Amino acid sequence: QVQLVESGGGLVQAGGSLRLSCAASGRTLSSYDMGWFRQAPGKEREFVAAIRWTGDITYYADSVKGRFTISRDNAENTVYLQMNSLRPEDTAVYYCAAGTPGLLPPRYQYNYDYWGQGTQVTVSS
Repeated sequence: QVQLVESGGGLVQAGGSLRLSCAASGRTLSSYDMGWFRQAPGKEREFVAAIRWTGDITYYADSVKGRFTISRDNAENTVYLQMNSLRPEDTAVYYCAAGTPGLLPPRYQYNYDYWGQGTQVTVSS
């Protein structure tokens, strides 16, 4: 199994930046698709970004394209989410997830088998 722990969340003003980290243990992440999701109060968990196990294909929600960047460092068994130009609507708990690669882009919760506990990101105006 894979255990995931997110870190790097916090309070930031609109327009600021944060970098989230997702550290894995139990297994290496080299054969997993990795994703970031977020959930705001009263809302459903939504897709943010994903990176294929090959590390060369990424996917983003329209709302974060051009602002967020997902990356991975398999040597460190860590996935990152660089968040720039943050907006108040980005406020949410951010979750890291790992899943077995499939035929379709991993944009949905069902694509993932393992989840972290989440880290809070709050963007003030």
